[in-house]
Amino acid sequence: MIQQNLSDDSIGKALRLALSQEIIREEDTAVIFYDLDFLESRIRYLASCFPQNTLHGLAIKANPLSRIMEFVKNIAPNIGVEAASIGEVTMALRAGFRPGQVVFDSPVKTVADIRFALAKGIHLNVDNLSELERVNKALAGSCTPTTSVGLRINPQVGMGTILESSVAGEYSKFGVPVKNGREGLELAFLTHPWLTGVHLHVGSQGCAMQMLTDGIGVLYDFVLEMNEQRIKLGFPLISVFDIGGGLPIAYDRGTQPPSMKEYVEKIAQRAPQLFNPDAFRLITEFGRWSYTNSGWTASRVEYVKRDAAINTAMIHVGADLFVRECLNPRDWHHEYSVFDKNGLLKSGNDTHPYNLAGPLCFSGDIIAKNVVLPVIEEGDFLVIHDTGGYTFSMWSRYNSRQTPGIIGYRDDRFEVLKERETLEELYRFWE
Repeated sequence: MIQQNLSDDSIGKALRLALSQEIIREEDTAVIFYDLDFLESRIRYLASCFPQNTLHGLAIKANPLSRIMEFVKNIAPNIGVEAASIGEVTMALRAGFRPGQVVFDSPVKTVADIRFALAKGIHLNVDNLSELERVNKALAGSCTPTTSVGLRINPQVGMGTILESSVAGEYSKFGVPVKNGREGLELAFLTHPWLTGVHLHVGSQGCAMQMLTDGIGVLYDFVLEMNEQRIKLGFPLISVFDIGGGLPIAYDRGTQPPSMKEYVEKIAQRAPQLFNPDAFRLITEFGRWSYTNSGWTASRVEYVKRDAAINTAMIHVGADLFVRECLNPRDWHHEYSVFDKNGLLKSGNDTHPYNLAGPLCFSGDIIAKNVVLPVIEEGDFLVIHDTGGYTFSMWSRYNSRQTPGIIGYRDDRFEVLKERETLEELYRFWE
């Protein structure tokens, strides 16, 4: 079974080595770390669960670091990226991904965006019927574009437990609804021979495996029906099936998340022809699943405020790095460990719980409340677990804080993935 989370022992070893080798300098008030061996093992496992012709488009929005993209593209030949903006498309190409390894999913593509993707040979997932007509005009009647084009369909299978990350309810800002948009969908696939793909994304972190499988099943049934009619018209079959991402991960080391292998087995039971490489090419978009558990963040504790009811640990990351955790703590949370200034894990529990407060100037900048932890002292390191995805990619510029250094490691070797931002670089951002 694949490892789900990094242990305190492995994190402590890396922290102590980073301190002894002066990877963590005096000015590094917070550092984000990536265990690259752990990351590689997860992606290799992901690739092993699906047919070899599957394109795994790891979501750039989960982790847009150039050095990380350069790293993952060499793990397996079928590893690609999913881009949610033309900026992410550009980043992917500059990181060395071939156009055929890039999936472009933005719901607000301009005409220029569409033309760029088509000209480059990038797989394009169209979000709506108006965009589909823009693609048709850009193709100028050609029935053989240089790339595959898919249409995003909302399977309308319901909402998960986290509303902000659920996108397959009766209403969604994404895609064409399969129920009340059925007539338009059928017309699209029966009038555009070049439209040979479908795309869905049910949601993530809060959407049960059965809901994800149900969404795939809805589109699978639709595709089989459309292909029967496309054969009669002499059209190419719909053969590209983008299942999105969304399989939940474990932010709590005491829980067992859904199994990727079991998920694939359930998909195969519900939609068996999807795994026939002569009939379909699958695309996946597992960003959170691939990246999050491989990363952790260490912040120095600058101050500790104590009173009779609650302790407050003042640290160097808050809503700038953990915007979802601060604004919606009910749904987004992490586990925490305390290490002393030498990188040794602390044990036991303080008599009072802690609020973990960030450095930003608003009262909501608290990443966790009433957390039971060992006694925290100034100069300790607070480690926030499972921060490899949807953290630094959502960095807030509020209060003009310098972005932290980001370090990758394998065994006893460290490499700088991104330097801590200098004050001069920070100034230039606002010019």
